[in-house]
Amino acid sequence: MKLFKRYILAFTSILLIYSCADLDKINTNPDGITTATPQMLATKLILNITRDDISGTKGFMRPHMLNKYILWSEFPESPQYNDLGRTGFGRFTRLIDVQKMIELTEGKEETEKNAYKALGHFLRAYTFFRTTMEVGDIPYSDALKGESDGNVKPVYDTQKEVFLGVLNELDQADQLFASASQFDGDIIYGGDPLQWRKMVNSFALKVLINLYKKTGDGDLDVVARFNQIINNRPIFESNNDNFSLVYSDVENQRYPFFKEGNQFVIYPMVSDVIINKLKNYNDYRLFYYAAPSEVKIDEGYTASEYDAYVGVDPSAVYSDVSSIASSKDYSDINQRYKEIAEGEPVYLLSYAEIQFVLAEAAVRGWISGNAETYYNEGVRAAMHFVADQTPDEEIFHHNMIIDDAYINNYLQGPEVQFLSSAEEQIEQIITQKYLSTFLQSLNNAFFENRRTGYPEFPINPASNENIPSDKLPVRWMYPSDEVDYNKSNLDEALNRQYNGTDDNNGVMWILQ
Repeated sequence: MKLFKRYILAFTSILLIYSCADLDKINTNPDGITTATPQMLATKLILNITRDDISGTKGFMRPHMLNKYILWSEFPESPQYNDLGRTGFGRFTRLIDVQKMIELTEGKEETEKNAYKALGHFLRAYTFFRTTMEVGDIPYSDALKGESDGNVKPVYDTQKEVFLGVLNELDQADQLFASASQFDGDIIYGGDPLQWRKMVNSFALKVLINLYKKTGDGDLDVVARFNQIINNRPIFESNNDNFSLVYSDVENQRYPFFKEGNQFVIYPMVSDVIINKLKNYNDYRLFYYAAPSEVKIDEGYTASEYDAYVGVDPSAVYSDVSSIASSKDYSDINQRYKEIAEGEPVYLLSYAEIQFVLAEAAVRGWISGNAETYYNEGVRAAMHFVADQTPDEEIFHHNMIIDDAYINNYLQGPEVQFLSSAEEQIEQIITQKYLSTFLQSLNNAFFENRRTGYPEFPINPASNENIPSDKLPVRWMYPSDEVDYNKSNLDEALNRQYNGTDDNNGVMWILQ
């Protein structure tokens, strides 16, 4: 209930801020809230990047179609068939409230001001990172100046400049949180500055691993930055540190794919990309992620047998997908995603992911830690997250219970045990990261596949909507609003990056 009340307060404050003076005079409630507070805007902004971006029902599933976790049997969906189209810059407008949030701390203690300033730097870094990952060069230094300076046609910074800005803002966030007090309005960590330090530093590690091809760039100083963080700053230490939204059985706070009011519960089908990996590894997460095929159960298999689970090729043409759906010989998502109002927390960044980032950094020689130790800890954390968030009922785990004894045995399996060559190790790390983020972490699996090629995603020219049809897209196109209203600056960025062509195949700077 606390989350819902905070959201309503935040929403009310925004209406009050932007209402006109005459209406204020007419409609002012002498017993109500008439001014915004920084905590209201903090709640609103955190909800923007969590609940609003995670979305619900079909919207919740769309990123996971692109991630090749899910197919959709209702109609052909563009993410399932690799049609990225255009992105939008609308998320930038949220950041206008960052400055307003900070301005509203006037008169407060310096330690409280620092908390909101730090939160603002993180929100900016998160938003600009997400956007540059989609398209490449973006407005950064000139962005959001329309209200203050009247600049509605911002120039585009290079992707390198954006990454430098993101990393510097995360540094500032860490420094400010280090001298901050607990603050109100935080629905994730309860305003704990130490928890936020762990988050911003762990997020910085994620940003840096995406720069693995740029370790020779002296301005970025990727390896030194990475080591400075892990040697001197707090980072995630357990699943309790995950940056996640926790749901409850209260209106507007239920799990995004909970069945109530959800007409789309009958359409998901689990991809064979993940099901086949789970089967090959004898991975019990299969029984927590998926439901057995109705046909296989009718044939005499039990729900605790691997052969009862049937994945569907995510590159299959829609007519074949529709036929398979009609046949019932496929695996649906596990009932826990539909039947439990609280569901499981949905994270944007997890302890397991960071352990896999550290494992990759160790393999690449960035840090002196043991890659296998980090890898094993990532697997353990990912397994425990699934088991700990699942009620102990047969329908939700099909009697294939994940516990420490199982995890220890799993790590000794020939497909899972850490191999010898660096490339094999990278593949194992990214594959385990993929297995850990089922219905989690938005488009992370797509970006990891784009960055490393792991795990391999199938390409079918008969269904692939990218052009050319024999390759996967690697970026979104720029927003049509930029074409209409900021064309000269957009054209300059396109000429600089992609020889003037805005399509879904241009190889951005971080991938070169």
